[in-house]
Amino acid sequence: MTRRYSIALDAMGGDHGPSVVVPAALRALKHMDEDVRLVLVGDGERLREALAAEGAAEDERLAVHHASQAVDMDELPSQALRAKKDSSMRVAVNLVKSGDADACVSAGNTGALMATARYVLKTLPGIDRPAICTTIPCQDGVFQMLDLGANVDCTAEHLFQFAVMGSVLAETVARLPAPRVGLLNLGEEEIKGNDEVKQAAQQLQASDLNYVGYVEGDSMFKGVSDVVVCDGFTGNVALKTSEGVAGMISHYMQQEFRRNLSTRVAGLIAMPVLRALRRRLDTRQYNGASLLGLRGVVVKSHGSADAVAFEHAIRVGLLEARQGVPSLIDQRLGETFSRGIQTS
Repeated sequence: MTRRYSIALDAMGGDHGPSVVVPAALRALKHMDEDVRLVLVGDGERLREALAAEGAAEDERLAVHHASQAVDMDELPSQALRAKKDSSMRVAVNLVKSGDADACVSAGNTGALMATARYVLKTLPGIDRPAICTTIPCQDGVFQMLDLGANVDCTAEHLFQFAVMGSVLAETVARLPAPRVGLLNLGEEEIKGNDEVKQAAQQLQASDLNYVGYVEGDSMFKGVSDVVVCDGFTGNVALKTSEGVAGMISHYMQQEFRRNLSTRVAGLIAMPVLRALRRRLDTRQYNGASLLGLRGVVVKSHGSADAVAFEHAIRVGLLEARQGVPSLIDQRLGETFSRGIQTS
């Protein structure tokens, strides 16, 4: 009998709520196998109205699960945990906990999602803190980067755990048999970096991970490693900076091509190349950050994601559920412990 997979979608989260999640769910079902079922979690009346507006309704592959509350994008995580026990976010995570869903996807408040998922699902044995990991494009393809904001201050043990989790994700998502793991640092020399980074490097060198050493900020995008590990403060700054630079370059290119008649003509000639570049750098195809280290699959979509981007986040959740990423991380950590390498 074919194994069926169910993905719970926080339909009220993000900047747009049902107006994006419902079309994204319908798009996803068209492109996915028949063994996939999606559950729209949120205000039942609003969700059924949104489905009707799209010419759709509930069926065996698409269900509506009512939740009476929603978490605001600027709401404190502690407030969401205490006062929003029937929020679409909490109910979606609860479905993963109960086994009624194999993954949860939400574009909602990042802090609230992390706090809720950690409280409901708990962390895997040997994992002190969950980490946010996403796929980032580079010259030779893509790489996984974590942590991207969940943990501002990290010990060497935390960084080692992130490396294990990122390596497992690269193996399953990018299908790399021995992902290259690098530590983000301010230089490639062994003497550089703070004590925590140096200690993490020693632990990685003693492990069976394919550790390639320190990686500088500009080297990340040259494809020197498949997994880049750092604390959440550094990772979030690096990610937002790269997004800002990409936006600035796009802005400058548009300005130059519109400068005068000759540049407009040049822009028309270059249009096929520019369109190809836009497709390669389209952030929507990389949407969907994994909350790794939990006893279940939880994927965070960008809050401003459109239907195309949210559909990709659904795909990330399905892939991790099918591959059993939490179990693989647990297995890898167990192997680490059996060799006597302490991570906490």
